Amino acid sequence: MIEWLPWIGAPLLVAGGLFSLVSGLGVIRFPTFFTRLHAAGILDTAGAGLIMVGLMFQADDVLIALKCLLILGFLVFTSPTACHALARAALHDGLLPIAVRRRNQSKR
Repeated sequence: MIEWLPWIGAPLLVAGGLFSLVSGLGVIRFPTFFTRLHAAGILDTAGAGLIMVGLMFQADDVLIALKCLLILGFLVFTSPTACHALARAALHDGLLPIAVRRRNQSKR
């Protein structure tokens, strides 16, 4: 293994952990469903992506790095798709974003 690769992977792991922590705080602290969904969709995907890239640099074997790359690809496609599906389901159920609710109330 190349000796400087862990020095690249470690900051990526820390950054991914921080992104995931901020995502969790956003889900807890944001006031509405759509803002919480935004925090979960964007920051969680970025955090998991950074963690996977950091693990790729930490891997001793090329096969392990390839598996991390496949997991990263799966996360990049599934997390935004799941968030989009949740948002569409909420809109279909009648939950409107705050800006739309305010606009509808001002028209009355």
